[in-house]
Amino acid sequence: MTTVLDGIVIGGAGGAIAGLTVWLVQYAHNKVTVIIESNRIYKWLKENTTDEPGEQFRSTRTIASWNNLTEDRVRHICSIDKRIFLSTGDKENMWGIYERVPRSVYEKRGIAAV
Repeated sequence: MTTVLDGIVIGGAGGAIAGLTVWLVQYAHNKVTVIIESNRIYKWLKENTTDEPGEQFRSTRTIASWNNLTEDRVRHICSIDKRIFLSTGDKENMWGIYERVPRSVYEKRGIAAV
């Protein structure tokens, strides 16, 4: 009787350890994938945007196309990455890396210098 009970306990513990291991590997894989894709999107935005008006943001579709990701995946990655900002302008689904801060009236405006 004790050998059967020992087998049940050992089997249950082994199953629990195996289940925990599978969950941990999946969790680590998802985190690493998010970090890799986030860095890829950030690097692409850094190369393809500037801090000039009209050049600060790129669309979700453009980012997805150039980085070989789905639009939903780009939205998810951009929304959780603290370095990437959503545009609050008229156009929807636009992302950039330059912070939304009020601009000074003395910034580049195309006025000729005296």
